Amino acid sequence: MTGRRFCVCVPARDEAARLPVLLDALAAQTVPGPIAVALCLNNCADDSVAIVADAAARHTARLDIRIDECVLEPAVAHAGTARARAMDAGLGIVDPRGALISTDADCRPPPGWIAANLSAMEAGADIVGGMIVLDDADAVPFAMTAMRARYDRYWATVRAIEDAIDPPPHDPAPRHGDHTGASLAIVASLYRAVGGVPALACGEDRALVIAAVAAGGRLTHPTAVWTRVSARVDGRAAGGMATAMAALERAIAAGEEPRVAAYDHWRARAEWRRDERARAGTAAMLARERRLAPMPLDMPLPGPGA
Repeated sequence: MTGRRFCVCVPARDEAARLPVLLDALAAQTVPGPIAVALCLNNCADDSVAIVADAAARHTARLDIRIDECVLEPAVAHAGTARARAMDAGLGIVDPRGALISTDADCRPPPGWIAANLSAMEAGADIVGGMIVLDDADAVPFAMTAMRARYDRYWATVRAIEDAIDPPPHDPAPRHGDHTGASLAIVASLYRAVGGVPALACGEDRALVIAAVAAGGRLTHPTAVWTRVSARVDGRAAGGMATAMAALERAIAAGEEPRVAAYDHWRARAEWRRDERARAGTAAMLARERRLAPMPLDMPLPGPGA
């Protein structure tokens, strides 16, 4: 069947333990069913296929699950290829103005997640980033939760700097700053226009967003759009959330104090973006920004309450 309003697109590899959690959460969404789900099960050595079949039987009235079971060659067996296959499958299900809503197999979205994405698109967004929070069903050490809270405060200050100097078009405050594959919705016609998900081993989600914004897409980060992600440190995608969590765990264990870019660098970058956009347009600004040197990590991460 074609012509759906949206499709949830999920890449998964050896996720037999997490897929039932995700699919149960999708079945509990507040939008009316059936809910289209495009799953790319790539290079699985566990019983993910059987697990999904069981979930489909349990939720037969709620979930319309399409499975792309494949074995990818080692050179392309990564998140970029798998996410592209899942979203390309969704492209064949939805209307041109329908929404492709990406998530990951280790997520547990709240009941209003799909509805909040669709509401943002109805309000004019072409790309919707969802905030990621650690799943409170996982056993997360207090030290890690506290460190994440410090990072959240730092990034909130960075966004306030940007809002004061160069307010993002179509993305008013209050807003969060996440747009990862764990929660990323894009209008199908825009997805097709930019050529889909780039075949990158890591960062394919951010590259898709940059391409979509460069093409004129309106990106928003509504605080109403969020999802839970697993706090695991043994993820499937190199450079993904689990990699970051593992690095954070090691730093805490070693007593290391994280360092971040000082706020003055963000003020200068916001001024540069504003001026470059006015001079050459958004697409040229984004292309030039990718070639800039990384900001120096010259400031200790602000402490609690800072």
